[in-house]
Amino acid sequence: MAGGVTGGADGTWSDRFEQGLHPFIEVFNASIGFDLTLLQEDLDGSIAHARMLGSCGVISIEEAEQLVQGLETIRSEAHAGTFQPGLADEDVHFAVERRLIALLGPVGKKLHTGRSRNDQVGTDLRLWLRRRLDELEGDLQRLQRALVSQADLHRRTMIPGYTHLQRAQPLCLAHHLLAYVEMLERDRLRLQDVRSRVNICPLGAAALAGTPVPINRQQTAKALGFDAIYANSLDAVSDRDFCVEFSAAASLVMAHLSRLAEEVIAWASEEFRFVRLSDRCATGSSLMPQKKNPDVPELVRGKCGRVFGHLQGLLTMIKGLPLAYNKDFQEDKEALFDAFRTTRDCIEAMAILFEEGLEFRTERLNTAVEQDFSNATDVADYLVAKGVPFREAYQLVGAVVRRCLDEGCLLRDLSLSAWQELHPAFEADLHDALAPQAVVAARRSEGGTGFDRVDEQLGRWLQHLNGTQPVG
Repeated sequence: MAGGVTGGADGTWSDRFEQGLHPFIEVFNASIGFDLTLLQEDLDGSIAHARMLGSCGVISIEEAEQLVQGLETIRSEAHAGTFQPGLADEDVHFAVERRLIALLGPVGKKLHTGRSRNDQVGTDLRLWLRRRLDELEGDLQRLQRALVSQADLHRRTMIPGYTHLQRAQPLCLAHHLLAYVEMLERDRLRLQDVRSRVNICPLGAAALAGTPVPINRQQTAKALGFDAIYANSLDAVSDRDFCVEFSAAASLVMAHLSRLAEEVIAWASEEFRFVRLSDRCATGSSLMPQKKNPDVPELVRGKCGRVFGHLQGLLTMIKGLPLAYNKDFQEDKEALFDAFRTTRDCIEAMAILFEEGLEFRTERLNTAVEQDFSNATDVADYLVAKGVPFREAYQLVGAVVRRCLDEGCLLRDLSLSAWQELHPAFEADLHDALAPQAVVAARRSEGGTGFDRVDEQLGRWLQHLNGTQPVG
């Protein structure tokens, strides 16, 4: 659209157009401000397309090589900072083509043979997301390693376990942390699954109906590392399911990070005092000098809304679109780019937090599990082991807890004679069985918080994250 002219030899559009766009509409219509993010992918796709055109005889081998060299020149210019397209280029695809024509003359005009910007942008976007998914896998494993390292340090540290945010049963702290490692593994596998559907090539579908040019779609797909090509040209240019799938998977990552962030925020409070925040990952107050604020987990918790919002926006964008391509699809990129950046940054921030930003207060945690009735279930289990029916034991212990609350004491404070007055099955080993260490150690069922089971799980994860054993 140089000089405000839409059509003509230097314009984006054909000579069907006689007037340039209104200046505001030109800005409103352009995507160059954000889709320049796809430059490297656009160059990769164009190089594969040029080589395919040459091998199919659509253009000469010499012309194909000229196009490849010209595209690599643009790549070098981009790395050097000298390729700086502006508003007149409208989008990254036309910016590349326009510069290629400036470099090569008429040969540059042959690059777009047999393709449309519709299949071109779809290809670029898939190439970009495929690379980002591979990066996220490494990021998630970094956070998993940070959590496993903390768990390894706290194999015998205990922490109160909660249901309904009420004290429930004591847990091994390592077991608690490994629950998040498991969540992140599901996230990692979900992203791998998304990648399998991202990795299908739309190039060669052209605008919507394919092309009469004798191209080889399988060749370009293979050259670009795609697993397959779209079987239907209409579907190829109009599919944005993969954007929605990624945003949904990223939303679950963010939900898991937010749950972990919320726990850290609570643990760092004076009411819990389960962790100390290091100066590396906390800030102070401009008014209250004693404050140390958990900014990292608070920001992670807050940024969930951005990623959730992008998911909703993408679903709304596609819900009423007729086949095939529509300009609405321009709205997929900013949402996708920001969803990725936000998710990646939050994963890294949480990894740093657990690597060097907090310290668990072991003594405080081990003391905390002794100050409640979270061993009440173990009294019932003790009676069951002695042959008492569970429901009878359950009712009896409930009555004991009520008595202790009335008297202001804990279960451990009751004498053996007091217990035996309640039921003759209680013996001298009761108080040992009610100790928090014994309560945790007794949870030996597979997947439970028993120390031996946690050691097994930690061993499995340490091997997996070192690449020596799959999780299973």
